[in-house]
Amino acid sequence: MRCDVLAIGTELLLGQIIDTNSSWIGEQLAANGLDSLLQVKVGDNLERIEAVLRRMLIDADAVIICGGLGPTHDDLTREAVAAVMGATLVPNDEVAIVITQLFAARDRYMAPNNLRQALVPDGASIIAQTRGTAPGLICPVVVDGVDKVVYAVPGVPHEMKEMLERAVLPHLRERSGQAAVIVSRTLRTWGESESGLNERLDPVIDQLESVGNPTLAFLASGWEGMKVRLTAKAESEEAAAALLQPFELQIRAIVGGQVFGVDDDTMESVVLDLLRGRGWSLALAESVTGGLVAGRITAVPGASEVFRGGVVSYASDVKFRLLGVPEGPVVSEPAAAAMAEGVRRLLGSDVALALTGVAGPTEQDGMPVGTLCVGLALPDTTLTRTFRLPGQRDQMRQMSVITALDLLRRELQALPAS
Repeated sequence: MRCDVLAIGTELLLGQIIDTNSSWIGEQLAANGLDSLLQVKVGDNLERIEAVLRRMLIDADAVIICGGLGPTHDDLTREAVAAVMGATLVPNDEVAIVITQLFAARDRYMAPNNLRQALVPDGASIIAQTRGTAPGLICPVVVDGVDKVVYAVPGVPHEMKEMLERAVLPHLRERSGQAAVIVSRTLRTWGESESGLNERLDPVIDQLESVGNPTLAFLASGWEGMKVRLTAKAESEEAAAALLQPFELQIRAIVGGQVFGVDDDTMESVVLDLLRGRGWSLALAESVTGGLVAGRITAVPGASEVFRGGVVSYASDVKFRLLGVPEGPVVSEPAAAAMAEGVRRLLGSDVALALTGVAGPTEQDGMPVGTLCVGLALPDTTLTRTFRLPGQRDQMRQMSVITALDLLRRELQALPAS
């Protein structure tokens, strides 16, 4: 069964509000084994909402509309759905009583326009509201002789989620008449472009296209790495996992150490887990990144078990006086090594990571823009690496974070088991 999603609101088109509702709804539909192939946003215009909804119902068995159920003049979902149903809007006394009682219970004045929320397309069923004033709607629609359904839910996220879980998803499962789940496995990678990764994985992609299930998709995440997502549909999570496993193993065999994690892992969470597993602590010395690495590390719950702290040694004299970096070029591997050793000594950590580089707009110490020098002080050795990173200033700095953390990850994984 296919269920698509239509989000209502001019504010979504203007970028004033980010449409997180549609992505959440898509996730829930997948978890319930329901295909969702299209998500659309449309502004607060009756004719456009109606036209888009009619087009979506040509292909979809159901459409979930999110938003446009409020009391104001630009809340037009009810009118659009009624037009598509070929129905009139009729007052629902039970809904009107609930709305009136809600305002009375809060000792608040109720503007008369709030009763617009009690208007219901003739033939629609009500999804009772438990967290606000606007009820949801289940609206039967016939398109070219085929029975379909439109669900209308509020745009307020916590109201939408409660209605979807309580009423919409059970109704969809019942209509679909099939028990199925859609399961995804996302491999998180760093170190190769989307096109390069695509080319290396062509043999796997060819196999997947021949079988049709699972499927593979690439999701570029900027300085979060490249995601390779496998998705399978089956009658149970166990069966879906069995479909995914052989293809995941093939991808890992091809991509190798570029896979740093799965699903919700981040580079920083993986690094912290590796350090925690050895009982080691971490310190940072940052120049070019100005504290960005520490920000990523401390955003991970439980980071305090591993992370000692950091020094943002942005000025050269701070590197010299505080970290013991020798006088000379500060964008160099020797400087990065001294920064790492200095902060490890200063903060008493087992491991220290240091970053110095040139983000621009001009070169420094004879080094071009995009140069990153990383120092890594481990318990028994110190190593350094130089990277040439692309992009403008902010992009280069963000890419420096994950590049340095990836170096730390690879070195930790290469160490003998403790």
